[in-house]
Amino acid sequence: MSGERTESGGRRLIAEELESGDAMGRRQDSRTQQYVKIFGVVALYWTVSISLVFVNKYLLSSKELKLDAPLLVTWYQCVCTVALCYICSLLAKSFPSTFSFPEFKFDQKISREVLPLSIVFVAMITFNNLCLKYVGVSFYYVGRSLTTVFNVVCTYLILGQKTSISAIVCCLIIIGGFFLGTDQEDHSGSLSVAGVVFGVLASLMVALNAIYTKRVLPAVGDNVGRLTLINNINACVLFIPFMIANGDIGVLINFEYLFSIHFWLMMTLSGVFGFMMGYVTGWQIQMTSPLTHNISGTAKAAAQTVMAVGWWQEVKPFLWWLSNAIVLFGSAAYTYFQAKDMEKTRNNNNKNKRPTGVSVDKAPLLSNTADTDEDTV
Repeated sequence: MSGERTESGGRRLIAEELESGDAMGRRQDSRTQQYVKIFGVVALYWTVSISLVFVNKYLLSSKELKLDAPLLVTWYQCVCTVALCYICSLLAKSFPSTFSFPEFKFDQKISREVLPLSIVFVAMITFNNLCLKYVGVSFYYVGRSLTTVFNVVCTYLILGQKTSISAIVCCLIIIGGFFLGTDQEDHSGSLSVAGVVFGVLASLMVALNAIYTKRVLPAVGDNVGRLTLINNINACVLFIPFMIANGDIGVLINFEYLFSIHFWLMMTLSGVFGFMMGYVTGWQIQMTSPLTHNISGTAKAAAQTVMAVGWWQEVKPFLWWLSNAIVLFGSAAYTYFQAKDMEKTRNNNNKNKRPTGVSVDKAPLLSNTADTDEDTV
């Protein structure tokens, strides 16, 4: 009898060990799958972001196309976004259990409330594309690097929010890197004053766009998809008089490749990438954290710079590379200190309210330092 009990107990122990081993194996498989998903999302973010910059550069200042119509290119990207919103809305209706997107509906009252954001948005993507038109992709990140600085200034002047000393020091580092990079571009003979001015204006508009987006979101029920739709419809209308005044319509009519499939394919690809940027950015934040997302964006900017130098076979002096490193370091440090400051604030405000298991770093960051080079439309 005791032998039977011993044998039964032994079998039970073996079964428990097997179950424990299976559970550990499942956890390991689940962890591996999670890592694969994270890698896939980060790779998608890098691919879409870098591709968007290179495609836009091709459209805006390619020697092959010779298309001098930057407002037209920007307007078409907004048109593509509206069209893709319509397609996504249809997919959501057809497959409601697997796909979610707001209804394709235009409300004039909401459109008027969103209009201030749309004006800033039009200025932002216009100056952004004009900057990319006149400067090389290798200098693009440095040329647009003052977004973080304007973010701090505008947040204080408009919202009354103060920034820590550490963050201000990071801004001074970025400013130093910006001026060093501009000086080195001048020494190499490739500096475009117009490109730098447009880059500074684009940086200012990116900071204002973030603030106005935060203000306008309640008007659309905090629905980003709905805001994207209405904002881009407004932008499509706002661009028309500027395109006419700038002569973009006439340039298109006389354009050599007006009926080229390749040209319209590249134009549409640019619009699709612009639309996708908003989503891949959200996915990367969802799969990782805002801090990791910004670090990924900073690393992506470094890779983009190296790729551009190699692609166009540029030769850059040591101080030029140093300026890029300074800007990248300042941006990454600013993101880190802002995340720490926000974590400290949340801990102080919600000391006894935050439920267990909630990750502090999952809340969105106001700073978007790593994504200042994205043409999210």
